[in-house]
Amino acid sequence: MQAMALHQPRQPLRLEERPDPHPGPGELRLRVLACAVCRTDLHIVDGELPLPKLPIVPGHEIVGIVDELGAGVDTALLGQRMGVPWLGHTCGHCAYCRLARENLCDTPVFTGHGRDGGFATHVVADASFCFPLETTQDAVHAAPLMCAGLIGWRSLRMAGDDAMDLGLYGFGAAAHLIAQVAAHQGRRVYAFTREGDVQAQDFARSLGAVWAGGSRKAPPQALDAAIIFAPVGELVPLALRAVRKGGRVVCGGIHMSDIPPMPYRLLWEERQLVSVANLTRSDATEFLAFAARMPLHVETSTYPLARANDALADLRSGRLQGAAVLVP
Repeated sequence: MQAMALHQPRQPLRLEERPDPHPGPGELRLRVLACAVCRTDLHIVDGELPLPKLPIVPGHEIVGIVDELGAGVDTALLGQRMGVPWLGHTCGHCAYCRLARENLCDTPVFTGHGRDGGFATHVVADASFCFPLETTQDAVHAAPLMCAGLIGWRSLRMAGDDAMDLGLYGFGAAAHLIAQVAAHQGRRVYAFTREGDVQAQDFARSLGAVWAGGSRKAPPQALDAAIIFAPVGELVPLALRAVRKGGRVVCGGIHMSDIPPMPYRLLWEERQLVSVANLTRSDATEFLAFAARMPLHVETSTYPLARANDALADLRSGRLQGAAVLVP
């Protein structure tokens, strides 16, 4: 097999030839068809997240065909197309797992972080954390659903069912999917982009946003909730200023630059500031069922596996619209 491996943070990934992996009990192996590139992968490569092991193969938005099974795995899965997300394993017995909050498990394993991920031709995954894909989309367009879609779905749920006027800060892979979901649900979407990014603003309007503008601009009316997808702490006070009394700001990323000092009055009047951590398998089941019923427009730019560093560089610089996807 081939893999793009990280040996040290802040160093380019290396293309390597490796022995084919084989699944252990409860695991399966997939021949990777496509793996989307997430901003979390960028945080991993750039050394912004602690890593439990090195070298590591990043990638956790994986679509592949099951080509080998470990002991105890349902034989019906062989040959099936499945998706592999960020959450790769949980303990099942800590207080959070017992309360059906496995996204907060005390000893989780994350795909492309604690176990090798999908920047490769093959990947081994815990069969219990893989999902059949019933969407009609091809692998390239299904791959971003496995994190951009999933974390966006969880963020939207945390924004609240009553959040009809919804702000999205950072219009990248997650926001361009969730804008469509929100519009389908009858919500009014307000898209906030980098200042002067007219292309992203036009893109947001084309996907159903009723308004789009720079992140420092005030929306035409107070928002019920806002979701921050961009990893920029200075957006937090801006979003709090944009939401109404009792409104909620959801931080949807795994990493964010420091939130600057801000006056308490921005939080006062029962505004809430919450974060999203990881996802649950229930999130995946719900969102993928929704995506099968209502196919989403998924904007992608494809790269061969060997150009993973180029994909990361384009994501880092903001040159992408939608999601980057590696194709082995």
